[in-house]
Amino acid sequence: MSITRGIALTLVLSTLAAAIGAWGGGQYVVRRMHHATPLHQMVHQKLDLTPDQERRIDGLERDYAAKRKAREAEMRAANAELAQAIQEQHSYTPKVQAAIDRFHMAMAALQKESIQHVIAMRGVLTPQQAARFDDTVVKNLTEQAQ
Repeated sequence: MSITRGIALTLVLSTLAAAIGAWGGGQYVVRRMHHATPLHQMVHQKLDLTPDQERRIDGLERDYAAKRKAREAEMRAANAELAQAIQEQHSYTPKVQAAIDRFHMAMAALQKESIQHVIAMRGVLTPQQAARFDDTVVKNLTEQAQ
C-alpha cells in the first residue's frame, strides 16, 4: 500500500470514528432525557406538594417539555447533517465540523434550559421541601459525573 493510500484510509477511518462517536453520544443524551428522572419522581411522590404547588410545577414541566422537544429535534437534525456531510465528503471538512458544532450548541442549550427548569421548580417549594430537593439535585449531578 502506498503512503498516499495509507493516509487516505487513515483519514476516512478517523472521520468515520468521529462521526460514530458524535452520533452515539447524541443518541445516549437523547435516550437519557426520555426517562423519568429521580428528581421529578421525588418532587411528585415525596415532597407532599400542595395543590397550588402541583399546578405551578405542572405548568413549568409543560413549558420545559416543549423546549426539550425542540432541542432534541435540533440535535437529531444536526446528526442527520453530520451523516450527510460524511457521506458526501468522506473527510473531516468544515461541513462536518459545522454539524458537530450545531449538535453541541443544541446540547448545551438544552443543559442550560434544564438547569433553569430545576431552579424554577425549586422556587415553588417551601424551605423544607427545597432542602430535600437540593440534596437530590446534588446527588443526581455527582452520580452522573462519575
